[in-house]
Amino acid sequence: MKALDNKDLGILIFRIGIGIAFMIHGFPKITGGPEKWEALGQAVSHLGITFYPVFWGFMAALAEFGGGILLITGLFFRTAITGLFITMFVAAFMKFSKGMEFKEYAHAMEMAIVFLGFLFIGAGKYKLKVGIGK
Repeated sequence: MKALDNKDLGILIFRIGIGIAFMIHGFPKITGGPEKWEALGQAVSHLGITFYPVFWGFMAALAEFGGGILLITGLFFRTAITGLFITMFVAAFMKFSKGMEFKEYAHAMEMAIVFLGFLFIGAGKYKLKVGIGK
């Protein structure tokens, strides 16, 4: 196995592990319905966005659950990673702005950093491909 293959295998392992974790974490949110989405959507108020909390909450739930699926498969990778990054950034910022201790927002901040890194690294060689035609 070449060094490149090892790197791509490592990226795949990261994608699968983190993707499964986000699917599990996001499933109760995506199935929670409008009340759950509204509660989640209140997080963006810490950034000054106070309109459509149900929409923002749904988008966060979709980013976590759907983003986990896309992370695993490598499909629409950078779009999924962007959604996951924004969701984790907002979560970390919300907890930070509430004056919570570092240990309360560290996970969201760390995941935002991981997703930012993934934006530059990409999905690697091992991913599903969608083709039209041949």
